[in-house]
Amino acid sequence: MKYMLLVYLDEQALSGEEREKCYVESAGLAQELSSGGQYIAAGPLHPTSMATSVRVRDGRRLVTDGPFAETREQLGGFFLVESGDLDEAIRIAERIPVARMGTIEIRPMLEIAGLPEDQAL
Repeated sequence: MKYMLLVYLDEQALSGEEREKCYVESAGLAQELSSGGQYIAAGPLHPTSMATSVRVRDGRRLVTDGPFAETREQLGGFFLVESGDLDEAIRIAERIPVARMGTIEIRPMLEIAGLPEDQAL
């Protein structure tokens, strides 16, 4: 089963040097997962100041700067992995560097008929 591991952290929690170290550790984890056949995709996100939110209400589009909601922790990136079960996904999530100071949300992916085949993932 595919699991999305959503990485949440206060954007101000890390210095530039700490952030770079986190990227290096995360890339190493991605390499390990890849060699084991579990890696599908991963990536950090730009800060919420770069975000744009889109809503459609009553047929009208509303575009606003920033994330959908103000929160203590912001979505900072993701890992998409193949895992045999939730316990295995948890073991992967605890290895993500941000788990030591933020939160990793684990969500199983739904299989929906009619979607394009995973070409890039």
